Amino acid sequence: MKKVLTIAGSDCSGGAGIQADLKTMAAHHVYGMSVITALTAQNTLGVQAIHEAPPAFVGQQLDCVFTDIVPDAVKVGMVSSAELIHVIAEKLRFYQVKNLVVDPVMVATSGSRLLADAAVDALRNELLPLATVITPNLPETEALAEMAIRSQEGMLDAAKLLAEKIPGAILVKGGHFGDNADDLLYAGHEAIWFRGERIDNPNTHGTGCTLSSAIASQLALGCSLPEAVRNAKDYLTGALRHDPALGHGHGPLDHLWKLPR
Repeated sequence: MKKVLTIAGSDCSGGAGIQADLKTMAAHHVYGMSVITALTAQNTLGVQAIHEAPPAFVGQQLDCVFTDIVPDAVKVGMVSSAELIHVIAEKLRFYQVKNLVVDPVMVATSGSRLLADAAVDALRNELLPLATVITPNLPETEALAEMAIRSQEGMLDAAKLLAEKIPGAILVKGGHFGDNADDLLYAGHEAIWFRGERIDNPNTHGTGCTLSSAIASQLALGCSLPEAVRNAKDYLTGALRHDPALGHGHGPLDHLWKLPR
């Protein structure tokens, strides 16, 4: 059985973070593991508080995983401080991790900021260069590339700019504007567009976590990066089509929508 590790924060409401990651991994029939970087008090309405795990303890969690059940792919999500990023990057280099998907979580879907300003440089310089692929949404891409994006041409320009600084691929998620949900994968100076329909569903809590962990699961299963992105995007579209209608705010995705074996 293939094994996938998520390094991310916990979402007590179950819709995002490690909870969404582990549900996604289960749906992909891989063995999911988690290293928790923070506890959050959040739901679909927003993030109320963050309690960060001590960096040394995060390092101990990583040691426990990599010295026993070595993952076939790793997804990194919420890392809220430069100190955490330093420890995680150091351990990932030491264990020579493969198939690393980094979701540079800066702002939650609800609008809550999840990454301290001082941590952005550490993210750029220490973690992103290790990634097989990074999966920023449009606001995150704007922040990383330090440019405004107003069109699909702008998405490509930003991806090219980021590619000058990091060796891995860039998946720019285009779901924040337009009547479609087209995403751009820029890898090896090649641009691949993944066309997608916009699903009329307000329950978008955890979509970024779900997509990145689905990509990691697909990479662990042996797919090429373009195949992994396409399959993960199809999975996310299917989850958005199945509305669980939970809670008083916008509900979480329906992770009970499973892939066939």
